[in-house]
Amino acid sequence: MVSGTSAGRRGGHMTDHEIQQYLEDNGYPKHVVEGGGEGLLKRYRKFVEEVERGYQFSIFDYRNDLDGRAILRLVEMEDEVSDLDERLDKMLEHREVRVWESAPDEPFWDFGYPKNARGELLQDLKSEGLAVR
Repeated sequence: MVSGTSAGRRGGHMTDHEIQQYLEDNGYPKHVVEGGGEGLLKRYRKFVEEVERGYQFSIFDYRNDLDGRAILRLVEMEDEVSDLDERLDKMLEHREVRVWESAPDEPFWDFGYPKNARGELLQDLKSEGLAVR
């Protein structure tokens, strides 16, 4: 089993094969495994773009997307997503509200919600008592 760490590995990054093996070993769906690191990046990019447009899907979908960001941390792709993280960070408000626990150490993306949340997400946030507005 491939670990989520790269102690002693040059450059500190997992190879795509190691990423796929990690995902498979940890029970991720086949389409996620097959997409590997590039697929994870693509999904996170799409999520950030949806947040920028006004995330309207359910809180279940939103939390699933946050889990996707946490996976990127686990497979050591933090450098590859730093620009996307900055874009997401700018879109979040009410940072005192924790909407999910996708990873240990209180990652920024688990706190707050899109300032332009609408549709199902906004309704779900309100029904769970998480929306401040």
